[in-house]
Amino acid sequence: MLCENRAMPESVTFPPGISEKEAFERLERYGENALLEKKKRCAFLKKVLLSFADVMTLVLFAAAAVSFAVAKLKGESAADSYMILAIVFLNGIVTAFQETRAEKALEALKTLTSPECTAVREGKEKRIPAKFLVPGDVILVKKGDSVPADAVILQSVSLRADESALTGESGGVEKSAHALPDAKAHATPPDMIFAGTVITSGSASARVTGTGMRTRMGKIAEMLISEPVPRTPMQVRLAKISAKLGNAALGICFVIFLLSLYKGVPPERAFLNSVSLAVAAIPEGLPAVVTVMLSVGVTEMAKRRAVVKKLTAVEALGCATVICSDKTGTLTQNRLEVTSTKGEKRLLARLFALCNRNSSPTENALFEFAVKTLGEHAVRSLPPIVREVPFEHETRVMATLHREKSGGYTAVVKGAPEEVFRLCGVSARADERFAAKGLRVVACGCAKLQTPPEDLLKIRYTYAGCAGMTDPPRPEAFEAGRVCRSAGIKTVMITGDHPDTAFAVAQKLGIASTPGEVATQAQIESLPESEQENAILGARVFARSAPEFKVKIIRAYKNAGEICAMTGDGVNDAPALKSAHIGCAMGKNGTDVAREACDMILTDDNFSTIEQAVLIGRNIYENVRHAVHFLISCNIGEILSVFAALMLSLPAPVTAVQLLWVNLVTDSLPAIALGLEKPRAYLMERPPVKPDLPLFGRAEKLLIALEGAAVGALTLLAYAAGGSGAGSTMAFGVLSFSQLFHSFNVRSDRPLLCSGVNLPLALAFALSGAMQLAAMIFPPLMRVFSTVALTPFQWVCTAALSACVLVAGEFAKLISYAAQKRAKKVANADDI
Repeated sequence: MLCENRAMPESVTFPPGISEKEAFERLERYGENALLEKKKRCAFLKKVLLSFADVMTLVLFAAAAVSFAVAKLKGESAADSYMILAIVFLNGIVTAFQETRAEKALEALKTLTSPECTAVREGKEKRIPAKFLVPGDVILVKKGDSVPADAVILQSVSLRADESALTGESGGVEKSAHALPDAKAHATPPDMIFAGTVITSGSASARVTGTGMRTRMGKIAEMLISEPVPRTPMQVRLAKISAKLGNAALGICFVIFLLSLYKGVPPERAFLNSVSLAVAAIPEGLPAVVTVMLSVGVTEMAKRRAVVKKLTAVEALGCATVICSDKTGTLTQNRLEVTSTKGEKRLLARLFALCNRNSSPTENALFEFAVKTLGEHAVRSLPPIVREVPFEHETRVMATLHREKSGGYTAVVKGAPEEVFRLCGVSARADERFAAKGLRVVACGCAKLQTPPEDLLKIRYTYAGCAGMTDPPRPEAFEAGRVCRSAGIKTVMITGDHPDTAFAVAQKLGIASTPGEVATQAQIESLPESEQENAILGARVFARSAPEFKVKIIRAYKNAGEICAMTGDGVNDAPALKSAHIGCAMGKNGTDVAREACDMILTDDNFSTIEQAVLIGRNIYENVRHAVHFLISCNIGEILSVFAALMLSLPAPVTAVQLLWVNLVTDSLPAIALGLEKPRAYLMERPPVKPDLPLFGRAEKLLIALEGAAVGALTLLAYAAGGSGAGSTMAFGVLSFSQLFHSFNVRSDRPLLCSGVNLPLALAFALSGAMQLAAMIFPPLMRVFSTVALTPFQWVCTAALSACVLVAGEFAKLISYAAQKRAKKVANADDI
């Protein structure tokens, strides 16, 4: 591409850099360019042992030891004690596996978002992972880049850096290869740039002097201890739920222990049964299961081109109510092309080529227009830039100075028409005609000078004309916007373009229907402070807006109780990205600063990717609810089956070993499989989830309790049906199989025939069912679990009772689903 040859300013030169062979040798010598972290992961076996540190598990060990001692004293078998230890160890392996998987997923996030930099090796510019930089490498930096390593400046143009990360002082610091000798005594010498700082303007080439822990930032890192990954709000909430349920379970188990003693059960047996029930009933692994679900969701988002950096963003996405999106490149295709001009065409082409760094799609389009008009050779022969005022959102113009071969200087200004008109002292209207057609308009002017001026923005220019550029909307953006509207999400467009241009595009995308829904930053800020937030909330399109104005937009929506996602790509977007509940940076055209400040990176810079991420966020929230629903209802069933038997003066329907086995079989694989449910499109037909609402409403809490009661009642019914011989075996089977059937109940609010196939859940059902079946038919395991062979009729009864939970649930869903379809049909008829 022609524009790539002008990516770096002509006055910035650089040596050929080191060879790839030398880079490899230095990487071996100095190590990767990364800060060391405190080792967080421990060996798998250590994780297993740490899982036993839970108080109730230790109590269970004590109970097993007491049971073992009593059995030996009485000359009885201690098989129960051995089996309890084996099951607890297996449970520890499952817990450790879940923790390891969650850790690996979190570490994978770092590789997904690993920063890159531009280095010069063997005379060629290359984009490489920043961690592979070595001392001696030549790097190229420009506005918006994070400096990847400490380096001495070789050449620079208008270079400024934000070094607040090192010095604590805000504001840009001027940098230059030609620093005065006394300036080099400063804490951060002006002829050097440092890792972790940000280039706020200009560009430069520099030679790396320090990497990794040998940088200034590395010295600071040596004094710090790495912080653990913070838990997300949902994980904190679920930890509290687990604690509350645990306390309730302990209370009930204590009552069961006392009742057992009252009913004449031997103390050691009563203690063992109660503790086993407590261990089985307390969902202590719930936060870990949720972490796995969140990590799986993060992987799914990455496949759909949304790279999540923080797990909190996954939760926030499910609750998003407003999406504030940039126009160019996100809602539009970012394929700008000059289609209309006003003024002398060849003069416009020359001026647009002179005042050009090819640093944005707009400049690329203007440069291509100049090449087509004047020819490539003529454009390459134009005088270079000798002084520059870079484009800033505050000034909305760029100005350059050029020394002509014939003598004298030419100053060129280009940018927003109203600002160029002001500098030229004219009033024009061509921009409004172009803007009304949805064109992006750039105006320009020039001045002939004998000597260089002190300030390029304080001279009078001669107006030369303007160019109008098309940037068609993305085809998928319209459908994504429609889906967001049906999901109760408001889409807001933010752009620096003319209001008429903004409205023309917004109207095509269905974001705005009347010009009254368009507001400019100047219009908003001209209002009294007390009226500004209401004006922001009433607009759907913000035109002529600087990135800094996004923070005010975010604040207004936050104060209104909205959950807001915000897109951004520039240095000045970083505060808004940090302030938003979900900051979305652009992966293609975004700066390093924006990518570091955000919660999520859109690798294709596409608005529809945000819509897909919202769907996955909602899906994860729904999956977590289903998993928690499943675990709690099953645990209630286990507790009630034992408690009700005691209240009815019946022996415990299941033994301690059987309880722990059921917990192992049903609490791991099915719960995780529920978290692997694929995104369901109908979730985008619902309003957003309010983050301050509890996980379950009153109706669902009642449903969970009824389902648990049903599992407990079916277990007791199986115990009664089997009698003194096979009762315990049938109860053992029904308690386990009914929970496995129940997992299909909670996977969706819709009937199974309308919910598609969840292959992981089917596999979990088959594997867990096979494990339970083995405990009931495999002779060695039958002896361990105290089960007996069942007759064909007893097997039919066990299967029928176990399936009752699913049949009842499906019947209720069919009635509810039919009612919902009738209501929707009536609503659609009313609309007609």
